[in-house]
Amino acid sequence: MAQTRSTCPYCGVGCGVIIDSDAGQVTGVRGDPEHPANFGRLCSKGQTLHLTAAPAVMMQVRALRPMRRAERGAPLRPVVWDAALDEVADRLASIIERDGADAVGLYLSGQLLTEDYYAFNKLAKGLIGSNNVDTNSRLCMSSAVAGYKASLGSDAVPACYDDIGLAKTVFITGSNMAWAHPVLYRRLEDARRADPAMKVIVVDPRRTETAAEADLHLQLLPGTDVVLHHAMLHLMLWEGLVDHAYIQAHTSGFDALRDRVREFSPAHAAKVCGLREADIVMAARWFASGSSSDAGRRGPTLSLWCQGLNQSSSGTDKNTTLLNLHLATGQIGQPGAGPLSLTGQPNAMGGREVGGLANLLSAHRDLANPAHRAEVAALWGLTDVPERPGKTAVEMFQAAADGEIKALWIACTNPAQSMPDQALVQRALQRCEFVVVQEAYTTAATVAFADVLLPAASWGEKEGTVTNSERRISRVRAAVPPPGQARADWQIAVDVAKRLERRLPSRRVPGSAGSMFGWADAEAVWNEHRETTRGRDLDITGLDWAGLAQPQQWPLPAGATVGAARLFGDGVFATSDGRARFHAPAWRPTAEQRDAHYPVSLTTGRWRDQWHGTTRTGTLARLQDHGGEPAVEMHPQELTRRHWAPGTLVRVKSRRGAIVLPVRPSDSVAPAQAFIAMHAPQVNQLLGSARCPQSQQPELKHSAVRIDGVSLPWQLAAAAWLPAGEALAIQQRLQPLLAACSYAHIRPIGLMGSSPEGPVGLVLHLAHTTPALAPEAVAEALGLADGAVLRYDDPRHATQRRVRVGADGRLHGFLYSGDTAAAGWLLDWLQQGQPVGGLARALLAGGALPPVARPSTGRAVCTCHGVGETAIAEVLRAAPEGNDAARLAHLQNTLACGTSCGSCLPSLKALVRQIQPVVIA
Repeated sequence: MAQTRSTCPYCGVGCGVIIDSDAGQVTGVRGDPEHPANFGRLCSKGQTLHLTAAPAVMMQVRALRPMRRAERGAPLRPVVWDAALDEVADRLASIIERDGADAVGLYLSGQLLTEDYYAFNKLAKGLIGSNNVDTNSRLCMSSAVAGYKASLGSDAVPACYDDIGLAKTVFITGSNMAWAHPVLYRRLEDARRADPAMKVIVVDPRRTETAAEADLHLQLLPGTDVVLHHAMLHLMLWEGLVDHAYIQAHTSGFDALRDRVREFSPAHAAKVCGLREADIVMAARWFASGSSSDAGRRGPTLSLWCQGLNQSSSGTDKNTTLLNLHLATGQIGQPGAGPLSLTGQPNAMGGREVGGLANLLSAHRDLANPAHRAEVAALWGLTDVPERPGKTAVEMFQAAADGEIKALWIACTNPAQSMPDQALVQRALQRCEFVVVQEAYTTAATVAFADVLLPAASWGEKEGTVTNSERRISRVRAAVPPPGQARADWQIAVDVAKRLERRLPSRRVPGSAGSMFGWADAEAVWNEHRETTRGRDLDITGLDWAGLAQPQQWPLPAGATVGAARLFGDGVFATSDGRARFHAPAWRPTAEQRDAHYPVSLTTGRWRDQWHGTTRTGTLARLQDHGGEPAVEMHPQELTRRHWAPGTLVRVKSRRGAIVLPVRPSDSVAPAQAFIAMHAPQVNQLLGSARCPQSQQPELKHSAVRIDGVSLPWQLAAAAWLPAGEALAIQQRLQPLLAACSYAHIRPIGLMGSSPEGPVGLVLHLAHTTPALAPEAVAEALGLADGAVLRYDDPRHATQRRVRVGADGRLHGFLYSGDTAAAGWLLDWLQQGQPVGGLARALLAGGALPPVARPSTGRAVCTCHGVGETAIAEVLRAAPEGNDAARLAHLQNTLACGTSCGSCLPSLKALVRQIQPVVIA
């Protein structure tokens, strides 16, 4: 058994992991107790990483060999690597020769390693001579980048994770931290236990798990963050809570901001934001309580934020106005104080460091700066670096749809699902002359548009580095070789680059010899990147490959022994005059406003156990159970008013498209609003491409929609256990059939409370106006077509029912076509694995109620131990009376829920508050 220290590939927390492997296979994963980001903790996603790398999973969903299409519409066929690489180089070279370098676009990913990013950046801007290289980090963090640069002069996060335990006030905005960054949230829980006086403020249009645990929840209307920030500063000025000495010594632009916020009184903001005036006042006082001008000083304030601020048509304004609050109170660069943006992807920070955005160059250099371009050209041995701005993410796909960009190379990201305005993206991918998809998973939607598919290595198979949200660089190490013929992303880029060097005119300084891409390994790429940082704000020349045995924060220049935990503590900023800049933007509402035609504000966000497009997490049944079937969540009053029962299918329509989903009641959503998880495959059909003018980040968080009932009388519901190692492959084979339905959902399921090696099956729910497919096709795929299957057919009413009961007396599968009212309890019985006894034939009777009453498992709450809401409620009702902490401890001791990764603890605490013991007189 071998052990390999590496880093988790999910969010930007950057947790260290220890990978167990044996005979070339990953066998286990656990948190690294020595890694300073997580100290051994992992969330539900991180704890299951080894299961996504199991051979039974990989052989069904991984890209294992290069493939190409003979022509559009033809299937992908295997080819050898040399043939695939030659075709990519030849096609790109011919397009560049015919239409120019800017006819090529590279779209990358915050999941790439820094070395991958560096290789692609040099290939595009150095070799091809085009700045058309952008990344899905444009959809994630570009507003934070623009905000930091505008206010502080540099894309440099001033605070660190240790500040969570040192703050007296924590201001969380636009982030459901408890679900999106669970390991960091565990730190916040620890800090609150250690210091009960700590105040936590959460700003969010939804009452999320994070908001429910806050001391103050500001449930503002979507898009009104700038108004809130201005009003808080207005109050601070009125009550003398700003630090005038700090403002005078270290900032500029305050007078214009003071004039701007004069009109934003808390009373005015309360009306615009949909808040109570008193809550705005309280938030401002708590935030400013760390200011040195506050006689009643409580201590420092730390702000944490994510996509709720960034993914907005005014994302940069939201960021700069939040930074205004820190600068006005002097709360930056000190222990416990500062703005700390939470990165959504594992290496969005590393991509920014090497210039992986269309407006950047290596080491935080700006493309628009002639001196910076000259520096990079000298470092790369080029005559010049192209001056023309590159296309940002949405612009790139618009240009492809318009025929301006002829070739797209897409690496480690899935724009056919993740980009806004999917109609535009689909048009771009269809019209683009040549599409290269470099991907680890064949299940990614973008693979369907690939002319050439290049199989990439994934987690546990790669060497390199990533940088997390606190500027900490960690090593990523390979524990096992890539499956099949998959290769490291940087190596694929180099293989194509060397071929292009022979085909394209040289842009190198005369007399240059050898390849621009003569790297032998990932360490060599990293060493070149390190040299580009010399003298820059992120200087890491004091760090070598061996020194990364212990993760380090930048900057760490030559001569230093440890990186800087905090920045700007001396009040000197990375601007030309050393002063931070205040910004005074006017408030701009969301790009789309509700009106009579689109009267509902739709917001998006994350599920706890899923990540992004779910190509990895979606392979595991135990991670699917918590979210279940994607739905549009609405306030219960809205369902009552519209006479909709939970589960009713509705049509959600925006100005760009429409999708059908079940409706789910949720009191976390305000009336006249709705919520759909970002992981739902079609949600981005609804969202527009309106962008922040400074950052070019799209408004992926909000859209104006209408929600109407939809008549889809033909429905089919089915679920079954399947042979080991076949469920995901069967799911893919069923996908073309499901495309004929107005509504289709399919996902893996597992036996409740079983080990990861337990049964795996599929559940699907289909709906259409008329029978859209023959139920026999689904029955055959799920093993419900023949053998020991009980059947009921009523052709007159288009009803078919199939039930399989195994030799063990347990329900093994069912299919209901026509009346599907029984699907809910049948699925519950299937996943509970309870014997059905003599009720086998009664299962064919249908109906919303089962033939005998059995307690439902309810909504899945604890993924690690397979505990549902029903079992939790039973224990809490029978628990001894006591305070909430004692009742939570009793629950954990009884069911073990919340004792492993802890991701479910906020949900458990909410249930403890809601469900009181039954007192028997």
